[in-house]
Amino acid sequence: MPTSDSGNDAPDPLHAIRRFDVFAEYTRQERLDKGYPEDQAKGYGIWLAKVVAARRFGKSAPDRERPRAEQGERAAEPAFRSVGDELQTDETFDQDVIARMGAAFYDRVFVPAIEQARAQGESYEDIRDAIRADWKPARSRASGKRSSS
Repeated sequence: MPTSDSGNDAPDPLHAIRRFDVFAEYTRQERLDKGYPEDQAKGYGIWLAKVVAARRFGKSAPDRERPRAEQGERAAEPAFRSVGDELQTDETFDQDVIARMGAAFYDRVFVPAIEQARAQGESYEDIRDAIRADWKPARSRASGKRSSS
């Protein structure tokens, strides 16, 4: 299972990595592989992650419409979808996923680990917990070191 490298030069995330983050990124990469532009892949990834999370926690899904791409109507598919009144765009992805974990961690650790897992044929369900098990925020690592002294 891909994890962050153990070298001291690998950045730690700013906050705990959630299943939500892994799902949004996994979905972004799938969309890129299907030929979607980066901004639309990010928007779709964050939108789908929010819809799935809402369903999991018993909230009604804000957009019950089946994505048109699954129906073979890619040309009619909107560039971005909404959750409630909020359009889910690449900027939403950047704020809700990348800024939360930190751009350095996202670029140098998170994205490559998920790319590697996907290249090995791992499904989201296969990696969602194991891939993030060792990714702890820097402050968590620091407090763990103090308490063990």
